[in-house]
Amino acid sequence: MQNRLTHEGSTFINFRKYTFRDSRSPAYRWVDIKCLRLPVESVGDRDLLGALIGHEQFRDDYAGGGVLKEGLRHGPYWLGAVTPDVYKAVGREEGDQVLWEWANQFEDVPADLARDLQREVFDRLAAADQIYRLGELGEEALHDWGGVHCDFHEFVLIDRSAGQIALLVAADD
Repeated sequence: MQNRLTHEGSTFINFRKYTFRDSRSPAYRWVDIKCLRLPVESVGDRDLLGALIGHEQFRDDYAGGGVLKEGLRHGPYWLGAVTPDVYKAVGREEGDQVLWEWANQFEDVPADLARDLQREVFDRLAAADQIYRLGELGEEALHDWGGVHCDFHEFVLIDRSAGQIALLVAADD
C-alpha cells in the first residue's frame, strides 16, 4: 500500500518570515504539510494511516534534517512507536481550536500569516472527510533527542473527494 501513496508536494510555513508586533514573540514556530495522492482503490482509514506511516515522507524528524529514506525517527518519536492505533479521530472544531491556540499563544499572528494559515491549514481541515490527531506516546517513545520540540501537534487529514491525504505538523523548536 505505501508505494501506492504518491507524494504530491509539501508546504512549509515559517513564522520567522512574518513580522510580529512584539519582537520578543517566539518566531521558532512552523507548519509543515506533506500531501500525498490516495490510491485509486477504496481503502479504509486505518490502512491509509498505516500506508502513511510506511511512506518515506513520514521519516522526518522535523529538526532540520528533512526526510531520511532510511530514517528511524518521526518528529520527537522513534518511528517504531508510531502506529495507526495511536491516532485518534477528532472533529474539525478540535483541530481548529488546537492549531489556532498554538499559533496565537504568545500574541495574535499577523494578518498575512493568518491568511496563509487559513489557506494552507484551516481550509484543508474544513475540506477533510476525516481528521486524525497523533496522541501522546509517552516518554518511552521519545527518541534520543526527541525533546527538542516545545510543542508538537500532528494531524492527518483525509480528503477523499480531492483524493488526498495530508500530514500536517505544527511545532516549535
